[in-house]
Amino acid sequence: MASIPIPDINIGAIGPEITLCVIAMGILMAEVFSPSRKNRDLMGLVAFGGVVVAGLITMSFQGESFTTFSGTYIVDNFSTFFKLICLLATGLTILVSIRYCEEENIHEGEYYALLLFTTVGMLFMASGEDLMTIYMGLEVMSLSLYALAGYTKTRRESNEASLKYFILGGFSSAILLYGMALIYGASGTTKLAGVSEALMGGSVNTTLIAVGVVLTLVGFAFKVSAVPFHMWTPDVYQGAPVPITGFMSAGPKAAAFAAMFRLFAEAFAPLQNDWWLLLWILAAVTMTAGNLFALAQNNVKRMLAYSSIAHAGYILMGVAAANETGSSGALFYLLAYTFMNIAAFAIVGIVASKGEERVSFKDYTGLGYKYPLLGATLTVMIFSLAGIPPTAGFVGKFYIFMAVVEKGYIVLAIIGVLNAVISVFYYLKLTVYMYMRDERVETTKIVLQPSMIIALLLSLYGVLIIGLAPSAYMSFAKSAFLSF
Repeated sequence: MASIPIPDINIGAIGPEITLCVIAMGILMAEVFSPSRKNRDLMGLVAFGGVVVAGLITMSFQGESFTTFSGTYIVDNFSTFFKLICLLATGLTILVSIRYCEEENIHEGEYYALLLFTTVGMLFMASGEDLMTIYMGLEVMSLSLYALAGYTKTRRESNEASLKYFILGGFSSAILLYGMALIYGASGTTKLAGVSEALMGGSVNTTLIAVGVVLTLVGFAFKVSAVPFHMWTPDVYQGAPVPITGFMSAGPKAAAFAAMFRLFAEAFAPLQNDWWLLLWILAAVTMTAGNLFALAQNNVKRMLAYSSIAHAGYILMGVAAANETGSSGALFYLLAYTFMNIAAFAIVGIVASKGEERVSFKDYTGLGYKYPLLGATLTVMIFSLAGIPPTAGFVGKFYIFMAVVEKGYIVLAIIGVLNAVISVFYYLKLTVYMYMRDERVETTKIVLQPSMIIALLLSLYGVLIIGLAPSAYMSFAKSAFLSF
């Protein structure tokens, strides 16, 4: 009689996910039984503490490499790096949200619980070694994001953003799942290593695999806002609460790129000669369209939304290069991007004030003189997004451009450099309004809470220190490199 195999289970490997789930459920219960509003205001700090604990557990796995849960979940430097980016994005978002939620009168426990559940999905995507693990993480992340996008229920734009994101997100998830089903049908397995072995064996149905790879790429292209699957991004980013907009542009995008990297580096590596051109074209079109559309915007949130599309194109250059410099450069860029984009959106939320009514470029007129430190911080973030030295954004772009040159994609490198030049125009347009306009626009008095100050200081550290001394962070990114 054949014995039933006992699956390999390592509960410690999912310690960060368990921590966040326990904290999130505890916050939900505290929300129900909280006797006063004052106690409920502490839930953001509890959520932040949970993120810190999850981050410490994640860091303890640095240097380790093993699979568990029957090979469907992996712990390695690659997953550790991306998990830290996701947790960083969540922690900064929580610090930024404390002020925003009080101002908008939405200081409720489920807001922070949804953020933590979203992060759990992101962490599973980073460690997914199986198509179903990746898809499960994607859905956990997405379902929570749909609710967060429409969390300011009194704003029509927020409700519209949530509905649009839900409909298009569900559609893209269906395309992704269908692609994964075709890959399973052709290879006979959902394990990434198994798919790669089947492809190298040469006994798979090439038509099924080709269609499956394309549909999977389309599904992830939607999640990272790659053109032409970006149409949801400006409207959703404009309508969602500002802290959630910043969070969506950094954390979930990093998780989607983590899954993409692992799929193309492990499962689809034998097909590299077939898919590199698709990613080449996708990167070129994405950064070009994102930057050109951003030039025409008068709404700062929409400008940053199109900017995030362009940055997805830069990161796709690293994936297309499929070499060590490109992979590690893209990882480094995602780390820097998390700092600069969440901080930029945080300041947008401060200026927008209650109801997010002040989001045009004109609303920033004279901001640099009235609030010098706030203006200087936003200027640093803008310079980093534009790739101006000595910021972390410049270093990230440098490594990515160097990677495509090493690979021989000279035309793609030229397109990337030209796009970086184009982006300077709309980024510096904001600094022109802050410092170079004579008229002054009246703004409500800004009082920063300690949590917001901490978030902005951490972001300044990330943008400046990583830009000035990137070697240690780049070494970590290189240790997380997945060979194609």
